[in-house]
Amino acid sequence: MNLKLAHWDQPLPDQLAGPEAVQELCRLDKFRFANVLSGWAEVEDGRIVAAGYGDDSDLVMGSTTVRVGKLGATFRAVSLPVLRGDPQRTEERVTLTQTVGGATGVPLPRPVPHAPFMQWQAPIVWTTLLLTIHADGRSDVELVGASAFPRHWVYDTRGHIAYKTGLTEQSEWMSHSFGRRTPWGHSDREALVLTVESELERQLSTEIMRSGQRPQVRRLPAGTVLTRQGEPGTDIYLVLDGVLSVDVDGEAVGQVGPGAVLGERAVLEGGLRTSTLTAVTPVRIAVTGKDQLDLDRLRQLSDLHDREHHGVSAD
Repeated sequence: MNLKLAHWDQPLPDQLAGPEAVQELCRLDKFRFANVLSGWAEVEDGRIVAAGYGDDSDLVMGSTTVRVGKLGATFRAVSLPVLRGDPQRTEERVTLTQTVGGATGVPLPRPVPHAPFMQWQAPIVWTTLLLTIHADGRSDVELVGASAFPRHWVYDTRGHIAYKTGLTEQSEWMSHSFGRRTPWGHSDREALVLTVESELERQLSTEIMRSGQRPQVRRLPAGTVLTRQGEPGTDIYLVLDGVLSVDVDGEAVGQVGPGAVLGERAVLEGGLRTSTLTAVTPVRIAVTGKDQLDLDRLRQLSDLHDREHHGVSAD
């Protein structure tokens, strides 16, 4: 039974100005938790001679609001200790690793498939970030570990949204994310990360999900072929969860994940699919008709996909 006690968060902004912006979003209840990682490096004669974590590196933990009818209650989350590795430094670069996370303060009793076979506390959420600072001033960030749920968004060192986790597995999270199966039990989980969708795709996804005619939502098991090159079809697809491979003439040209809008080339160019899309993981997609979207915006999307895939579009 789904009582709809909690709520889904709205999409995060495309850019953050810094740790202060993260704190403000937390105050406005815009996310569940954030892993804020910063660092510094001292360079002499082109060589890194000292490095460390920034003072603002920390966990920012939000709260959880549950509602029954018009009544609501807000629960503070349980924060777990921040885990940091020692800076790994060479003369050319330094890497800093930080894991943060916790659990909601709302009890969630449930059976689990291993000891103790019944859990009362909510599952643990976390992310593990790796920040690399180079002697020439460059820096980059990677999401190297994460809980199976919720969706994790990663901002680069300029504050731009750069990556998302490609698959959320709520049942796995409910069954396994506690105790020794977390970083605090010395076991992390590799994150499946994909480049974030374009701003145009975010605009189109809003149109698809919030237009007058609600889209059909389909679930595809891993290995399912969604479209096959050369076959007819004019549906437009929005990937809600999971990862699809894109193949043209039998050659893999890329992968797409949550937020990607696909299928526009067949609509614009005669009704035949120009690529094969196959589910790499379990996938959830929204399906809409060509008459629900503006053709000019679909042409813009086709041009964007051409640039991304060097002349090959995904549909």
